[in-house]
Amino acid sequence: MDAELKKSILKTGTTILGIVCKDGVVMAADRQMTRGQYLVGSKNFPKVTQINDYLVMSIAGNAADALRFKKYLFAELKLKELRSKSRPTVKQSANLLASISYSGIRQPSMIPAVVGSLLAGFNEDGSTGLFVISPDGTIEEIENYGASGSGDTFVLGLLERQYKKDLTIKECVELAKESLKSSTQRDVYSGYGIDIFTITKQGIKKVVSQEIKPEYKDQ
Repeated sequence: MDAELKKSILKTGTTILGIVCKDGVVMAADRQMTRGQYLVGSKNFPKVTQINDYLVMSIAGNAADALRFKKYLFAELKLKELRSKSRPTVKQSANLLASISYSGIRQPSMIPAVVGSLLAGFNEDGSTGLFVISPDGTIEEIENYGASGSGDTFVLGLLERQYKKDLTIKECVELAKESLKSSTQRDVYSGYGIDIFTITKQGIKKVVSQEIKPEYKDQ
């Protein structure tokens, strides 16, 4: 029964990525969510979303846990802001998410909360930051690019070749598009759509929202 339960869990599979630009950060992800190994559970699951006025989060892992982590992070950051009367920095927010991840996988459970995340945002002084948080709570600040999920193999190879320092936001958006297209063409757990956010000192914008549709052609 335990094996059957694990097979039926909704998982994001996924390709999530973040790219550091000279004037901000770009965050991107596909939309496919799988059920078990063979069934697409959803074609429009939001894997990259805005958490609040200054943070964007991407998730890879069990869908229910990922959604819980986002709600938990939003609530805890709001409480921290009210108590301290100051806005948490991106680094403080990332450390909080790392603690949530650590607790989720360390607590005894039939199904541990296995969620990998990317977190990006801008601070009150206008600086931006990008962090990778592993399911075990390991946290790393990224200076160039980061990716996670089942499609990261296809993405990292392309980024390794194409990424350069001091790319503009516009150039990073195009690079994110190409990276996700590479992943969705080959990774069976990634596809059906692309969402891309930009994070700068001016704020957060969703700049790309595309649906991927199969086309059938007569030969």
